[in-house]
Amino acid sequence: MLGLNKKDTSLLLLVAALVAFAPILLNPFPEGSALAQFNAGYPDLMQRFVIFGIFAIGFNILFGLTGYLSFGHAAFLGAGSYAGVWALKLLTINVIPAIIISTIVAGLFSILIGYISLRRSGIYFSILTLAFAQMAFALAASVLTPITGGETGLQTNLNDPRILDFGVREGGNIPAPSLFGLEMGSSFQLPVAGWLWTFNVGYYLSAVLMLIAFYIAIRIFRSPFGMMLKAVKSNQQRLNYTGLNTRPYMLACFVISGMYAGLAGGLMVAMDPLAGPERMQWTASGEVVLMSILGGVGTLIGPVLGAGFIKYFENIFSKINDNLLHQWFAFMPDGIENVLVAIIHPFIGKGWHLTLGLMFMAVIIFLPGGLVELGQRIGRLFKRRKSDDTSGQTTPAE
Repeated sequence: MLGLNKKDTSLLLLVAALVAFAPILLNPFPEGSALAQFNAGYPDLMQRFVIFGIFAIGFNILFGLTGYLSFGHAAFLGAGSYAGVWALKLLTINVIPAIIISTIVAGLFSILIGYISLRRSGIYFSILTLAFAQMAFALAASVLTPITGGETGLQTNLNDPRILDFGVREGGNIPAPSLFGLEMGSSFQLPVAGWLWTFNVGYYLSAVLMLIAFYIAIRIFRSPFGMMLKAVKSNQQRLNYTGLNTRPYMLACFVISGMYAGLAGGLMVAMDPLAGPERMQWTASGEVVLMSILGGVGTLIGPVLGAGFIKYFENIFSKINDNLLHQWFAFMPDGIENVLVAIIHPFIGKGWHLTLGLMFMAVIIFLPGGLVELGQRIGRLFKRRKSDDTSGQTTPAE
């Protein structure tokens, strides 16, 4: 199917099913229940899941296949965001041109950075990409203020030209990004018993593009080009000794990875037409590194899982506060309740990064393959139990 083998086709169909039914799967608890706090099926968070999934998939093409660790991928995310906002301001409020232009601009930007950075490898490559990203952040925050809006950011306005919209105005309101008239913020809510499922236009547009990006990543991983990148990771020096020039392959991989980041940046402004320099900070680059490692470096679905995992904790776990903890432990004696709240307090709310750090340490120590390795171990455990049950049965004599 679509040029994929049976295993890859099954994986693609699994991811497609998960993103299609995400509004239902991410709302496992009824609205009025005490556990509704852990529901994640609302549009803004689901959009973040798939958009950062695209960002992580692209980063994994570079890091997972070649072993080159970039600490500057946020520069392409930010460049794509700024290009997307300018497209919404100058051309049309339709998000398709903005997404395309964001991807192209990020690709051109990555050619420049990649051509210089790929002259070095290892830690020197990582430092070079970090330096470029920090320079881009400084330029966006101060020097290029007329283009980027400085620290306040760049956003759409009512009086923007939007030459492809033929002067159409929304009667005093800033027009919302749309897809041929269908606004990205439009949602359809379906109440079923105690559950409320929300199906959002912006989410499904992002989900379709993520599936396309995931399919392209599979083809890259299985292609001769992908095999060459894996050979670079295995032993680049030996390849150089054979007379093979690996730089064109590395530059192509770097540009593809940067275009994925630009696509993610374009989708961000398609959902919320605002771009700021904070998207170029080193912390944004570090976040995508965490996503890839937590999910499983070099795997296909790992970066998607890692992105969803981190964004879930950032948006759900970080909202747990002391008042909610007191409600959970209210059935206990006051002394024990207060002690438990005091122990858990540093790991929730603003301190959720501490919990994330501990989980990251646990993954590095016990699960080097990330969440994908955890799933594989669980699968092998069930297979072993099934085989033991089968071998324990006696075969009747003939």
